[in-house]
Amino acid sequence: MFIADLVLQVLSFVAQSERENIKMRQSEGIAAAKENGVRFCREPMPLPVYFLQIYEYWKKWQISMSEAAMRCGMARSTFNYRADMFKNDQP
Repeated sequence: MFIADLVLQVLSFVAQSERENIKMRQSEGIAAAKENGVRFCREPMPLPVYFLQIYEYWKKWQISMSEAAMRCGMARSTFNYRADMFKNDQP
């Protein structure tokens, strides 16, 4: 029983140290990629050409946010995010 516990502890130590090495190599790779300008996210989809019209309807309370999002083909949270971005870009 003592030998089995000892072997288990050794294997556990090896697995733990390998996991730490993997995390270190991964963080080094991510840092190197960021230095080279790699982005780790999806490119935003372009707004529909009729977004401005739908945004104006929504802003004037003529349609709900759910309706506006559905007409644009996006989720409500995405529509809200894009509307905020659009509002902040306006003079």
